Parts: sequence; structure tokens; C-alpha cells
Amino acid sequence: MPRDKITLECTSCKRRNYETTKNKRKHSGRVEFIKYCRFERKRTVHKEAK
Repeated sequence: MPRDKITLECTSCKRRNYETTKNKRKHSGRVEFIKYCRFERKRTVHKEAK
């Protein structure tokens, strides 16, 4: 299966807010997205957690 399940972590508050999948073949490194953090009530960068 080429897709992995990943968890996204907010870079400012360090909470894990989102779960998604990624294609291992296209994105071999860690991915990051700008998503809404409900704890900080603003859009922040979310990176792939370990």
C-alpha cells in the first residue's frame, strides 16, 4: 500500500490536531500544511509528527 496514515502537529502549541494520509512515493520527507488550530483559534503551520 503506497499511502501512510500520518498525524499533523501544530508547531506553536505542539498539539496533535489532524490525521490524514500521504503518498510515500511522492513525499518521502515530512509534509507540512497551514491548517486551523482550534486551541489557538488561528491558522498555523502543522507538521507531520513522528
